[in-house]
Amino acid sequence: MTASSVPHEEARPASPADVDGLVALAAAAADEKRAQKGGEVWWRRERRQGDLREALAALIDAGDHEVVVGTLDGAVVGYGVVRREQLADGGLLGVIDDLYVEPGARAVGLGEVLMDHLVRWCRDQGCFGVDSLALPGDRSTKNFFESFGLVARAIVVHRPLT
Repeated sequence: MTASSVPHEEARPASPADVDGLVALAAAAADEKRAQKGGEVWWRRERRQGDLREALAALIDAGDHEVVVGTLDGAVVGYGVVRREQLADGGLLGVIDDLYVEPGARAVGLGEVLMDHLVRWCRDQGCFGVDSLALPGDRSTKNFFESFGLVARAIVVHRPLT
């Protein structure tokens, strides 16, 4: 393999010009997560609600969020959203709400590049830690997060009544 055939992964802060691509990626991520175990309640409770275009555009400009796009050879094929949350004791927690790479662009290191960017942003914001969510049975997401030192700190249990 020549150096020119090695894919180039990059993460950069999103700009307003990225919103259309972000909307498509966010919709694909939500559809993928909805199909997983626990995904239907996630879809109803935790997914970003309302107009995605409006919401993502607002987050790009929000000082307490970082929206990042992941590119592979210049094409946007992934994204992440992290926010700074102030806790009751005044401490700051980084919360990764979105992290997604298109299936055809996985396993080349772009997820790692995105995660590095999000964790670095949290550190720069003075966060004492980073949280994210992995649905039950999603071993690849769990393993991915564990490779960055994130481990379970709570388990949410649920019983359907219908």
